[in-house]
Amino acid sequence: MIDGLPDALVLGGGGTVGEAWLRGVLNGIEAGSQLDFRDCEYLVGTSAGSIVAATLAAGKRPDAGERAAREWARAVPDELDEVVAPRFAAVGKAARAAATPFANVALSVTAPAGRLARAAVLRRAPRPERSLAELGTHVDALGARFDGRLRISAVDRATGKRVMFGAPDAPRATVAEAVLASCSVPWIFAPVTIGEREYVDGGVWSLVNLDAVPAGRGSRVLVLVPTAGASIAALRTATSLALSREASALRGRGATVTTIVPDDASLKAMGPDLMDGSRAGAVATAGYAQGRRAAGA
Repeated sequence: MIDGLPDALVLGGGGTVGEAWLRGVLNGIEAGSQLDFRDCEYLVGTSAGSIVAATLAAGKRPDAGERAAREWARAVPDELDEVVAPRFAAVGKAARAAATPFANVALSVTAPAGRLARAAVLRRAPRPERSLAELGTHVDALGARFDGRLRISAVDRATGKRVMFGAPDAPRATVAEAVLASCSVPWIFAPVTIGEREYVDGGVWSLVNLDAVPAGRGSRVLVLVPTAGASIAALRTATSLALSREASALRGRGATVTTIVPDDASLKAMGPDLMDGSRAGAVATAGYAQGRRAAGA
């Protein structure tokens, strides 16, 4: 049960269907509780979550970012099995089903000691020419600005380090550039150049990035995690481990953390292919119903 507006809203990665679920849940909670997530003190997004977080930061309802998410789905090549599966033989034909998140899970070594290994893998990875220009166009049209509230995760391709665009110590970037970086999956999309550095999907570090919230004692944090319960075991396990570790870190600072993950109806609607844009409507509907229940309506 959601009890009041959180100080910080954290939106995890999860492909196009994950983005639709995020929108549905938020809309359902707002409709059932009269809350307005645009008023949160902090908005933190990773990959799919970065689109929704940027939408809210622009002062718009979650559905306003739907067109950007559709462009992301359209950009994924039909031959994704041929692009990704050879890199991860153990995945085989599940590569298309895992789509965006799985390539990231394969690189998700979040301990600081893993940065060098992550950077080495990223440097050896092929450099696709496929860009997300249309996604950037739609995000830019939302009109979001980094005003101190918005945080968008990405990973520096050369160093393997996480960067939270919008944080005081982060490199300068537009919101559209940051969202493009956060959604640019290695092996599938070209890295995004910001300044003199190249960046890739924030899910390479973590599909949640909950620990990046600038929250302390007394803060209330709500986190939505689309990939919890995913049909791909590796994806489900990586999400669970990251969520547990990062929530513990945040609670150690004295924050209260409330987590929402897809329920059975939402998981059924999402299916195994997290970039299947044709499911977005059904997923948003299931998420909306889940959000209404979470609001006690």
